[in-house]
Amino acid sequence: MTTALGQFQQAFAQALFAPQAPQSADLQALVAQPAFAVYRNTVMKACIDALEANFPAVVRLVGTEWFRAAAALYVITEGPRDARLLHYGDGFARFLCDFPPAAELVYLPGVSQLDTLWRESHTAPDAHAVDATWLAGHTPAQMAHLVVRPHPAARWIWFDDQPIYTVWDSNRRHTATPDPLRWEGEGALLTRPHDTVTWQQLNPAGCALLDACARGVPLAEAADRALTVEPQADLASTFAALLQAGALAAPETTLAPARAAMI
Repeated sequence: MTTALGQFQQAFAQALFAPQAPQSADLQALVAQPAFAVYRNTVMKACIDALEANFPAVVRLVGTEWFRAAAALYVITEGPRDARLLHYGDGFARFLCDFPPAAELVYLPGVSQLDTLWRESHTAPDAHAVDATWLAGHTPAQMAHLVVRPHPAARWIWFDDQPIYTVWDSNRRHTATPDPLRWEGEGALLTRPHDTVTWQQLNPAGCALLDACARGVPLAEAADRALTVEPQADLASTFAALLQAGALAAPETTLAPARAAMI
């Protein structure tokens, strides 16, 4: 790509998503054509449609009209950087944090984040998940020094003081949100050891254990870190839940690093 072509493409994209920004005389002539407005509207609609598809739990919470109005403003703020619109909206949770109409909907950015993590899990590389049979081939001493990485499709997050997982889960499954809702911190784990993304609640120890495994910490040290975060945790049950969910991958089968989510 030549420098001139690259500069034109950047200016063209800016004219699409920020038409009020200063433009060169040549670009002004192009933007003034009626066909450009039609093209711009088509692009904007495609981006808004993609966001609506990418954030189903958010849409169900706020309604289609509210969501599309917010999405239109987000598109102007942050256009897509990838032609695959399935990946569009990574910054939508941050946008909602500063979006005045969402100020009273304090759970909305977290719900948006979980919708994003679902897409990340869905599109992550495949790998074989560690199971109890694989671990049984190691002695307790070997397991203490074993480095087990999270599965490439594993995503996990802890929300302080907010029942984000419960709100997201009920809206993702199209079921009623519990009433009354217990307003307390919750964690979430999303995995895809096979073809389908699955999810479940995760305690603080589980999140800490996965954090440590993602950093390449041996299991014994990872367990210590988890107990530091949640001293009363039943680590045996927590580890068994991670195995059953397919959240861990053997070192030789890990294709890409999984990551914890942050908001």
